[in-house]
Amino acid sequence: MAEHPLPLDSTQLINNEIPLLSTPVANGDGAQQVILVQVNPGEAFTIRREDGQFQCITGPAQVPMMSPNGSVPPIYVPPGYAPQVIEDNGVRRVVVVPQPPEFHPSNQTVMHRPPPPLPGFIPLPTMMPPPPRHVYSSVTGAGDMANQYTSQYHTSQVYGDLDSATTHGRSSFRDERSSKTYERLQKKLKDRHAVPKEKLSSPPSSPQKCHSPTNEHNGLVKGQNLITTGTAMNMLKGDSCSPVDAEMQEKDEETKELETFLSNLTKPILSDIQARTAVLTWSPPSDINDDSNRNSTQEIYTYDVLISSTGKDGKYKIVHTGEKNTVTLDDLRPATDYHARIQAESNCTKGNPSESVSFTTMSCEPDTPNHPRIINRTKNSLSLQWKASCDNGSKIHSYLLEWDEGKGNGEFCQCYYGQQKQFRITKLSPAMGYTFRLAAKNDMGMSGFSEEVMYYTSGSAPSMPASPTLIKAEVTSLSLQWSKPSGTPSDEGISYVLEMEDEISGYGFKPKYDGDDLMYMVKNLKRNTNYKFRVIAYNSEGKSSPSEVVEFATCPDKPGAPSKPFVKGRIHAQNFKISWDPPKDDGGATVTTFIMEMSEGTSGNKWDMVYSGAAREHLCDRLSPGCSYRLRVYCISEGGKSAVSEAIMVQTPAVVPGPCLPPRPQGKPKAKEMQLRWGPPQLDGGSPVTFYSLEICPVGSDEHKEVYQGSEVECTVNNLLPGTTYSFRLRAANKAGYGSYSEKCEILTAPGPPDQCKPPQVTCRSATCALVHWKEPANYGAEITDYRLEWGGVQGCMQICYCGPGFSHEIKGLSPATVYYCRVQAVNVVGSGNFSEVVTCFTPASVPAAVTCLWGVKEEGIENPYYSPSTCLAIKWEKPCDHGSEITGYSIEYGEKQFISVGKISDYIIENLQPDTTYRIRIQALNSLGAGPFSHTVKLMTKPFPPDPPRLECAVYSHQSLKLKWGEGTVRTSTSDSIQYHLQMEDKNGRKAPKVTHKISSAILLFFLYCKVETTSF
Repeated sequence: MAEHPLPLDSTQLINNEIPLLSTPVANGDGAQQVILVQVNPGEAFTIRREDGQFQCITGPAQVPMMSPNGSVPPIYVPPGYAPQVIEDNGVRRVVVVPQPPEFHPSNQTVMHRPPPPLPGFIPLPTMMPPPPRHVYSSVTGAGDMANQYTSQYHTSQVYGDLDSATTHGRSSFRDERSSKTYERLQKKLKDRHAVPKEKLSSPPSSPQKCHSPTNEHNGLVKGQNLITTGTAMNMLKGDSCSPVDAEMQEKDEETKELETFLSNLTKPILSDIQARTAVLTWSPPSDINDDSNRNSTQEIYTYDVLISSTGKDGKYKIVHTGEKNTVTLDDLRPATDYHARIQAESNCTKGNPSESVSFTTMSCEPDTPNHPRIINRTKNSLSLQWKASCDNGSKIHSYLLEWDEGKGNGEFCQCYYGQQKQFRITKLSPAMGYTFRLAAKNDMGMSGFSEEVMYYTSGSAPSMPASPTLIKAEVTSLSLQWSKPSGTPSDEGISYVLEMEDEISGYGFKPKYDGDDLMYMVKNLKRNTNYKFRVIAYNSEGKSSPSEVVEFATCPDKPGAPSKPFVKGRIHAQNFKISWDPPKDDGGATVTTFIMEMSEGTSGNKWDMVYSGAAREHLCDRLSPGCSYRLRVYCISEGGKSAVSEAIMVQTPAVVPGPCLPPRPQGKPKAKEMQLRWGPPQLDGGSPVTFYSLEICPVGSDEHKEVYQGSEVECTVNNLLPGTTYSFRLRAANKAGYGSYSEKCEILTAPGPPDQCKPPQVTCRSATCALVHWKEPANYGAEITDYRLEWGGVQGCMQICYCGPGFSHEIKGLSPATVYYCRVQAVNVVGSGNFSEVVTCFTPASVPAAVTCLWGVKEEGIENPYYSPSTCLAIKWEKPCDHGSEITGYSIEYGEKQFISVGKISDYIIENLQPDTTYRIRIQALNSLGAGPFSHTVKLMTKPFPPDPPRLECAVYSHQSLKLKWGEGTVRTSTSDSIQYHLQMEDKNGRKAPKVTHKISSAILLFFLYCKVETTSF
């Protein structure tokens, strides 16, 4: 009973004739009371409404019902169960508990007796397991109660032995009353199919795994009645186990059973496999025990389709979720191995995935390739290149390139068809656009065409662009922009040259920018100055005409500070005249106003304006005698107000001091410094001298430079040039200002070493000879006596190859194709100057060097089977230096001016020689520049021919000896040479005797051979 739901016709009806309690309801109104029916999760509860219709409600839910007299409305309970009333703290509950059935051995049926009247209180049973969860269906309203209503309770002790009978013979449990009730309910339910859902008071269903709390009464107050359709919880393992824990444990077991059921999926079946799609079909999960009742419920399952393209054990991803048993897999990759499996889900519970099925998609035409790229263009040709697209399982064997022939009408024709990935289209028109598209083809078909792309051929030089326009003018910069010449193709690369003319410089137009941008900021300009601009466009074909000239002006800047004010005229006790010079930098605009400020005292911070106007002098009067005054000036122009000038300190009635005596040298002047000393002026101007100013000027120049300013009467002047005459002048100053300059004093510095020479010039006259030139540097007061030239093949290790007064030197005996380094140094009586920068020289290539190692090869070291020592000589040599040009071959000379040319080898066999002859052999290497010198000569001799085989005869023989005779052979050796004869003997069995050798000078020989053997044939 735990695994099979009971139909509605087997339930009992608790009508309103059965009172809920025999006593009045406590804490309630006897006239009308509210009764709450609590439905646990996963359970179903059926009631009869006032209109006579039946309603099935699934938990979790609480259903309020009105009871005018405290009696229970009609509630159906499963067969074999009886209602019990429980009162807990004033709250009354109706609990349905199992009732032991009556057994009849004759036909194995159970007769249900009508329940007796309920007493006031019935104790809970000790064993009441919760109902199974996986057999309940989610019901949201009244429907087919025969399929919706499920059994809520069972007792394993009572129904455990009757499972098989319950499964296959359910009709035997139905009595006559149950059958009539079932038929009456089925008829009413069919009439209620058209009832709107709005009128149904059934609460919404909840997910299976979402449990409602069971330890609270949802806000019920004391005195209300609560009807609970769930069974009483089993008190497992004593009182320590709560009813909630027991129910949760039972539900976890039910979840595992459901997972096991959902995991029983067969392997899916594939059909209609295409390149990018495949149809996958599978069967619903089936119970291992062939539970026909579960399959008869027609439950709805949700299926997840998982596929993997990385192997059977790879990563799977969900590509489809639905309730159907077939799906078309889309967006697959052609020619790809896939694995697919199914996973079922029901009531928020998922089973294990099924066994995966593998399949491979079909091959198809290639993917659409990208549009071709241009790699080169000319006036009459375009070179295009493209990359291969995905071949989708079939190798691409050709590409189709189409073009519109420059017509631009959208009609394309074939331009190229083949295996190459680039093509050059020729005989095109200059400066014209052509549209191209590309397709790839394999054995499965042709791909779609790529995106259309237009390329232009090169044309003529650009047309004249428009004049540049001004974006923004600043003090020292102008921002300009320009546009492309009209009629220029959008993809043609054009560069621009912006030229500027400064009329003050008088150099005409000079380029200021060269690039591809259409705007540029010209910087470092003069303030408030007009400049002329024009722009030139150019491409690979040439330059355009310059645009029309436009003129723009920079903004003026604020002027610089005026010069330090100075006293003009004599300073009187109460007045003096102050003058100043205009600023050296007027900011580009004329100064209109000068403002002079004066402060009384030496450290006052209060400045009062004493003059404002265009003049550059002012008479300061109404002054106090014997006081110090500070004065400063600033100016105003169109560009703004300048900074204040340096302040001048004037004290009345003192005047500037008189001139000083000329400075004189202290000791002998050195080459780069000298010590000077001077005395105070004879007239101090009425005020102590505060400091001195010493100025220097080279003789022949009018530019004086201050080298010392201070109160000391001596100083050291540094950084002078040796052997140079300098002019010095001195002046003193007091608080009134500077005095006049002293007379000039000319002093000559001591001579010094020469200046550093400029890098020498090296000219290679040949591969082994170079000529070095250099120029004379500054001698610094002493005549240059020698020049030292260093030369070497390593930059850090050079040797002096020349020392003398000349300005050139020829170096011989150099190696061809070699890098050399050189530098030069000047020397005078004072010392040596610094070496010049190192100059690198590379000698040209030359003919190869002579072969240094040449020798003959012995006969034992030759593996050539055709080699004859009488007519051949084998030689070997080592490769010489190629002197910068690769060796192409060798020339071998032997005999009387006989030559043999060979390739790049290091050994050779000279054939067709005379036997017993001595040859003189030498060799030279060859390259592209000519033949190198011959090597040393080696003498090699061929051997004479070997003699012919002699005739062998047996002169006398006996039983133990043989007398042999040979001779009359042709002798090809000189009479002085000895001939060796080798006698070999072998019997008829193939046994060989030791070889006997005799060296004699006669051509005929008698030889006695003694054999101590029995008769034997030789």
